[in-house]
Amino acid sequence: MNFLFIEQKFCLNFSPRLISTLTCLALTTTASQMGVADTSVAPPLQLAESLDSADYQQDLSGYWYAEKLDGVRGYWDGKRLLTRQGNIISAPKWFTQSLPEIAMEGELWIGRQQFDRVSSIVRQHQAKEIDWRSVSFHLFDLPQYPGTFEQRRTVMEQWVATINRPHIKAVTLTAFTSQAALEQQLLSWTRGGAEGIMLYRGAGLYQAKRTNDLLKLKSYEDAEARVIEILPGKGKYQGMLGSLLVESSDGQRFRVGSGFTDAQRSAPPKIGSIITYRFNGKTRYGKPRFARFERIRSDYE
Repeated sequence: MNFLFIEQKFCLNFSPRLISTLTCLALTTTASQMGVADTSVAPPLQLAESLDSADYQQDLSGYWYAEKLDGVRGYWDGKRLLTRQGNIISAPKWFTQSLPEIAMEGELWIGRQQFDRVSSIVRQHQAKEIDWRSVSFHLFDLPQYPGTFEQRRTVMEQWVATINRPHIKAVTLTAFTSQAALEQQLLSWTRGGAEGIMLYRGAGLYQAKRTNDLLKLKSYEDAEARVIEILPGKGKYQGMLGSLLVESSDGQRFRVGSGFTDAQRSAPPKIGSIITYRFNGKTRYGKPRFARFERIRSDYE
């Protein structure tokens, strides 16, 4: 790995006229320490904790928030666009050629309630021009930049403005002012079909783990689980899926029997696949209440 070459490219992509010399030097230091990944392993991502909309347990002053985009999380490692599992996304060259040789993170998004469509495009092994023209890369962080979220955000916004590419955007942020304003925004966005809200602590450093520096707020909760068994239906669902026996990451096993269309009951998720389910709180035994199917998480494949 030629770190000198990477250091030079860092400074070229982030011109000192745009960003201070100290910023460029900081990025150079990061490049020397981190390098650019050469293997397709899961990238080190910062993961969000859930924020219960009915009971705030922490001070949210100093946080910024944005709409939670229901797309596919994309990680640009400086050379390649990856899923959160480390699989290469075969985006067209024009889609990624303006991205710099540093790590950038964002959401590949088409619009509200368009997850299935964008997920299908991202899974294509050969990029289709007409499909990718509808996709935008909404950036929200610079994982390897050695600064607070607000510092990382400033650098990222300046860079997005400089390259001026319509398909590369910085997510729009609003400063937290009050719980009432946040709840009103959640209500407004979810009524319009949005998934929820993401909150970023302005002073937070990027950490490759689940942290309260990154929060997600929804009008419901959701989680992932692995399909263990397909249970047959009865009555009008005779010969079709009745429910799924699934296992959560903490080892809890439970059934998910609602939320499926007739087409999904005829062709249910495969054993071993990952699904997203919605629920409303948990029982005293730790199992989700009113678990209902939302989608197959194809981006885990």
